[in-house]
Amino acid sequence: MISRRVLAWLLCSTIWLGGCVNSYFTVAGDAIDEATYTSIYPWYAEFCALSEIDKKPGFGVEIVPGGAGGHSIIYLNGVCRVQDAGYPVVALCNDGGTPKPGEGVGLSVNDHYRNANWIATQGRNFVFRGDLRPGEALTKERYLQTQKTAEEMGILDGVVFHREVFKDQPAGMSKTAFMYDMSVATDYAIGFGRDRYCARVPLDRAKMAAIVKYLNQLNAPYRSGQKVFNWNVLENNCTHLAHNVLAVAGVWSEWPTDRPLLISAFDFPVPKNEFVNLMLRTNEMPITDLGALYDDTSARATMLNWHYIPTRPGGLAEAVRAIRPNEVYNTHLRLIFYDPPTPFGHYELWFNTIFSDPRYTDLRANLRHFSMLYTTTLAARRAAYSRMPERKADRGTFEAAYYDIIEREKAKLDEALRVLSAGPGQRS
Repeated sequence: MISRRVLAWLLCSTIWLGGCVNSYFTVAGDAIDEATYTSIYPWYAEFCALSEIDKKPGFGVEIVPGGAGGHSIIYLNGVCRVQDAGYPVVALCNDGGTPKPGEGVGLSVNDHYRNANWIATQGRNFVFRGDLRPGEALTKERYLQTQKTAEEMGILDGVVFHREVFKDQPAGMSKTAFMYDMSVATDYAIGFGRDRYCARVPLDRAKMAAIVKYLNQLNAPYRSGQKVFNWNVLENNCTHLAHNVLAVAGVWSEWPTDRPLLISAFDFPVPKNEFVNLMLRTNEMPITDLGALYDDTSARATMLNWHYIPTRPGGLAEAVRAIRPNEVYNTHLRLIFYDPPTPFGHYELWFNTIFSDPRYTDLRANLRHFSMLYTTTLAARRAAYSRMPERKADRGTFEAAYYDIIEREKAKLDEALRVLSAGPGQRS
């Protein structure tokens, strides 16, 4: 009888091969200025769709080249690893005080883990660049130094790998060294071996606190031994975690895990698709249409419970290539998204739009766009009210929440634009 894992692989391969488009890195690689962004949005999540990995042979652990579906992580600014916990546990940094630029953790899900759904790597720079300085090439010496730093940080403390992972452990290499070598460019130092497309989502302290609670509860049964984590591309993969972290903050609805295989095979998150989906959710909801927002169940709940609309200022994209020059990894890398096999794929069109229109990648252009949108919305308040369906019993409550959100966002946006125009030396 065919195994569940093989069946999942066959289904996944069949589906994905129907939609392998736009595989290689083709966009501008400028990154967002971290200090400027966090001066306005100190609490934020950053989802990253990551390319395949292709390590050169003959040095360290041999890595089987990753598939074109890639990998994903999510970075949370304002969340820190709990030191000396002996296991991946997170908390708000500095007792919830305003986080600094790059003060956060990157969360990764890996099929190696047996007793954890996710692990956390501290510090945005280390998550993406390891020990390398900006502009520095990746040498074998720096590769080894980064592994040593990761071990000193203890990012795999308390984490147990599945036994079969060790079948390729080189003779003379310790189990711990093997684990840290296997995790490079997947769990930490992502840029060593992967291109990335990232989407930022501004949050706040309360939303981040809810995320922290969710994450620790998610890992608890694996830590206690009550459950064994088994990664599955269709039923529980790296992007399920990232999607559901954002669902906790009200960005969208939860993506269920561990559903029946034949359901999951036609409805599972793909890293590059998820990048596009998130950029659309944070930039393209019809926020001037009260009826459309009301009919979006997740958005309505977010507006009434969290008091914000997922489409709002600050949802920016960036694209960054794997580090070059590179002595350890090949850097001509693929990352597909799945699109129905039609002449003009939905995801390909939106992906190209995101990286051709500055309002998706430039902070000032993004803020100006929303400023105009809010101004228009508030000016048309009476007309928008008249379009709200009469049959909605809670129309008044919903409308009041909507305009309160728009007015508060407009005030914060005006202040953000003032800060940007003042320049670094004049910011309060």
